[in-house]
Amino acid sequence: MKIAVDAMGGDFAPAVVVEGSVQAAREGVPVLLVGDRDRVEAELSRHKAKGLPVEVRHASQVVGMGESPAQSVRRKKDSSIKVCFELVKRGEAGAVVSAGNSGAAMAAAMLVLRKLQGVDRPAIAVSVPTMKEPAVVLDVGGNVDCRPLHLVQFAIMGDVYARYVLKEERPRIGLLSNGEEEGKGNELTRLSHELIKNTSLNYVGYIEGKDIYSGEVDVVVTDGFVGNVVLKLSEGLVAAVVTMLKREIRSSYPAMLGYLLARGAFRRLRKKIDYSEYGGAPLLGINGTCIISHGSSSARAIKNAIFKAAEYVREGVNAHLTEELLKNSDLERIVLK
Repeated sequence: MKIAVDAMGGDFAPAVVVEGSVQAAREGVPVLLVGDRDRVEAELSRHKAKGLPVEVRHASQVVGMGESPAQSVRRKKDSSIKVCFELVKRGEAGAVVSAGNSGAAMAAAMLVLRKLQGVDRPAIAVSVPTMKEPAVVLDVGGNVDCRPLHLVQFAIMGDVYARYVLKEERPRIGLLSNGEEEGKGNELTRLSHELIKNTSLNYVGYIEGKDIYSGEVDVVVTDGFVGNVVLKLSEGLVAAVVTMLKREIRSSYPAMLGYLLARGAFRRLRKKIDYSEYGGAPLLGINGTCIISHGSSSARAIKNAIFKAAEYVREGVNAHLTEELLKNSDLERIVLK
């Protein structure tokens, strides 16, 4: 199984992307690097990649981070992100990893691979650390405007992902709202709540924002607008806490001594909340596999995203998604009534 990696995607491409891909190849995952051949091969030469399972496929165009996703994918027919998906469609690669324009990745996936049967809107699912085991939050930006049926499908897809990738035997599903009581939420959450209750999912009901990191649920369901706000708020909070903690440690000798005594705990905590440990966010619901990484991903994050893509394919997640969505296809008739 080869993983097609968008070598030109991300803030530090192609250097960091190539480095992470070489690390993954050294650990046994074959990689197809897609991008400007001269630049990519120059980076490969720096890492002594000769003999590793790494190939280069040339792509003459790049979709910039600030470009319109739909327009750029249609106009730039030889962009690195689009070529990655075409390799998957032809069966030359098993999955795509990109740290580039996430909107372009979603647009290219929809254009080239299409959606899975039973999916109205694909969703971006991100793994987050909790006080217990990691949980998955979806959607975190793929769909700003959602209908109740979309949130039901997100819940089903999140359940499958948690079972086969996070290895939760019976994931607990929570619907993000502004309170736990039945009457809380807006029209979207109230209607979605009633529909999800009719599924076979282990649905625990509404949860509040404070519950996301408690570990009481394994899957947090929300629309893409709220989910993206949650994601960016979490990233900003982690960065702020780390900065404030460093300032406090440096402010006095007792604090520095305390840090030296507890640095093992700090190191473990940092690893737990570091997004690079999670690699990237899968785009659930497309007829293929795509892992979307953070734009400022490190080489370690790229390597872990490649591992995650390989695991997703190995576990046959898409086949399980289709099966579960078809089991609950009668919910669409309920919604249309």
